[in-house]
Amino acid sequence: MSIPDLPETPPTPMPVTAAPNWSWVPIRSLGPRHRERITAHLLLLETSDRYFRFGYSATDAQISKYVDMLDFEQDEVFGIFSRRLELIAMAHLAHSVAAPKKDSPAMSEFGVSVLPTARKRGFGRRLFEHATLHARNRGVETLLIHALSENTAMLKIARNAGATVVREGSESDAWLKLPPDTFASHVDELVGHQAAELDYRLKVRARQVSGLLDAIGEVKTSLGKTSKVAEE
Repeated sequence: MSIPDLPETPPTPMPVTAAPNWSWVPIRSLGPRHRERITAHLLLLETSDRYFRFGYSATDAQISKYVDMLDFEQDEVFGIFSRRLELIAMAHLAHSVAAPKKDSPAMSEFGVSVLPTARKRGFGRRLFEHATLHARNRGVETLLIHALSENTAMLKIARNAGATVVREGSESDAWLKLPPDTFASHVDELVGHQAAELDYRLKVRARQVSGLLDAIGEVKTSLGKTSKVAEE
């Protein structure tokens, strides 16, 4: 599948109906120390979800190999954590993907997965928007989304962003022309990164406090039982 001729400037995105009760979603950058959590996240995907994410029904062993081969220095991986610090959604932004046309600038490829329990909350779209911001700030001109043609949710996100979608049978490629980076786009990335880090630390602290309270509660229960036995 060859890259279509993209317009010099991005087309006007299709209007997107905002979800009710819109709120900011903290998206955190992931690194080598998160391999175990990434693996756990992907292993929770059902067979059909793995098919959409990888283009085939990836086995547990294939998923583990994929995670082991992630190059965090070359590419970028982002995640959304729940209050319990479970990785409920993640995206992989692969940089320096070879362009199909000679002398064309390199592009980046986007892939995303969301756990079934976290669906219909706009996380896929949020991760896509986050990835486009990071890509344009690194001088990337084109973002590629390779998906199965039946993955209508992902293709809809791409189309709403103004991407050109080319379908060939069971597979489709969506090409999104990115605008150049600006001072404002770099500030947006920096602020988002710092806010997400703060949010994660607060979640960690909350979990620690919750664990401490649970431990104190267990000790009190145990002492109460001991005291009752002694009285008897």
